[in-house]
Amino acid sequence: MPAKYPEAFKDRAVRMVLDRLESDEDGLTSYQVIKLTAPKLNVSVEALRRWVEQARVDTGAKPGVTSDAHSEIRRLKRENAELRRANEILKSASAFFAAELDRPTPR
Repeated sequence: MPAKYPEAFKDRAVRMVLDRLESDEDGLTSYQVIKLTAPKLNVSVEALRRWVEQARVDTGAKPGVTSDAHSEIRRLKRENAELRRANEILKSASAFFAAELDRPTPR
């Protein structure tokens, strides 16, 4: 299971990469800077790359779904699934009670 890093750590790591890219002293690409920075922070290159990409989306520098929108979508999907389950339970209960009403009662 992947490790959970605190948001403050992620923000600091992203800032390190973006600051190095803004200084542009070496003329390195984004991936090269990430590849150099990740081992220093003891995180995988791919994790750091995803953090940087998401930070760019969140700031509007790159098109995509922001973190807030993504969490809202996930919440709505969970709610939708829960409502579908509740709907199925109500349909089953309705069918059960309708069948009970149709049965003749013994005297």
